[in-house]
Amino acid sequence: MIPFNKPYLTGKEIFYIEDAVKTGKISGNGKYTKLCHDFFEQRYGFLKCLLTTSCTDALEMAAILLAIQPGDEVIMPSYTFVSTANAFVLRGAKIVFVDSRPDHPNMDESKLEALITTKTKAIVPVHYAGVACDMDVIMDIALRHNLFVVEDAAQAIDSYYTGKDGIRRALGSIGHLAAFSFHETKNIISGEGGMLTINDVQFSERAEIIWEKGTNRSAFFRGEVDKYGWVDIGSSFLPSEIIAAFLWAQLENLDKIQEKRKEHWKVYNENLSEWAVSNGIALPVIPSYATNNGHMYYLICREPEQRVQLLQYLKQNGIMAVFHYISLHRSPFFNKHYIGAEMTETDRYTDTLIRLPLFYELPVDSVLSVFKAAKF
Repeated sequence: MIPFNKPYLTGKEIFYIEDAVKTGKISGNGKYTKLCHDFFEQRYGFLKCLLTTSCTDALEMAAILLAIQPGDEVIMPSYTFVSTANAFVLRGAKIVFVDSRPDHPNMDESKLEALITTKTKAIVPVHYAGVACDMDVIMDIALRHNLFVVEDAAQAIDSYYTGKDGIRRALGSIGHLAAFSFHETKNIISGEGGMLTINDVQFSERAEIIWEKGTNRSAFFRGEVDKYGWVDIGSSFLPSEIIAAFLWAQLENLDKIQEKRKEHWKVYNENLSEWAVSNGIALPVIPSYATNNGHMYYLICREPEQRVQLLQYLKQNGIMAVFHYISLHRSPFFNKHYIGAEMTETDRYTDTLIRLPLFYELPVDSVLSVFKAAKF
């Protein structure tokens, strides 16, 4: 059976973990945390980075930083993972869902402005499959309505957006805040793990305090204060040095990993195009303003029944492909509260999208040989 995902190990993970243990400091915010922070800030131009134990934690930090209160409204796509919504629900926010685009599972930016009210506090674009939302449109709306933007960049490491000004910017560097994931299903991994990026200086100091359980301990260790104490709300968001050491081994090999994943993606796309047309199946779309980071290759079936048949066929032939999100507005938790517009495109992706195996050591030719015999 070819699995949907297989974590790739570079060979240095155990070495760096052992080194972290030998330093005598494994509780976090040490040598390897700093290496990772510096890497991201220098490579992608993030103002400030803070590693977290998950992308969920990074999103929860963002909700705290924005001072989300009961009654505040936060706009986000319904086609996303539950953490995108949970982070703001935990602060008492009302979630306002926007439908997906007809050509891509990302939020439909043309429908955002109609959802804004006097209670709207933030917009949370999710860069599905590592492909950028139209950030010029989103940031313009946010600026005109005095809203914050939190990029859910869980899948978007090493992805870029080119704006109308012609400048290419890394995803996660455009909104006021952004959250990344290093879960084992992502391009760059640490088992579990995530990162908050801060791109607005007004949040920089407080983010570090929230990250350190509501204390100014980091400032104390830098010699900026003579003692530290409880100065704000916060939690234990920072990961151990063991997680950071694992991540550092991955970051050292980021270019190699990215090259291989994008190569697999390209092979899929080139070899499945004719097959997809003959079976009425749609392939991924990369808008002109976006780059492809090789995170995910997906198919959009004609109808739910075709998806069931294709998944069964692939499984019977040794390939583990999977569907993805269940629309959050249809979820058991939320559907009794949902009173918004019909989510036509979101529901279509929920019912028809299939994700194919994509990992560093993928035997892509074996997968393609199965597809070429499939007729649906």
